[in-house]
Amino acid sequence: MAVRMYHVTVDSHDLAGQARFWAQVLDWKVLYEDEHEVVIGADEHTLPGMCFLRVPESKTVKNRLHLDLTPDDRDAEVERILALGARRVDVGAGPEATWVVLADPEGNEFCVLRPKRSLTD
Repeated sequence: MAVRMYHVTVDSHDLAGQARFWAQVLDWKVLYEDEHEVVIGADEHTLPGMCFLRVPESKTVKNRLHLDLTPDDRDAEVERILALGARRVDVGAGPEATWVVLADPEGNEFCVLRPKRSLTD
């Protein structure tokens, strides 16, 4: 049996704001939107996408799952993403770290890695 990842689902208060932030970060589009969920993706036929669902509670602890992004130019992407509304997060990584930890507008941590060309790179 074959299976593919369909969505990464993110609990959110501000569905539209979170979806638009991540669509800008990933250069994706808003594909579907209603009062309960917003779906973004590269296009409607390219998996996976991200689905933002409305929840009443706020984030209270470190994410159990986070996204790792790999750009062509880590430092330039970090600056671009910060300008979109992310903030830096200090997790105690030393100066030798090859990644930068950021948080989206609702506090979900994610990493911007050095450029990578494979999953084992």
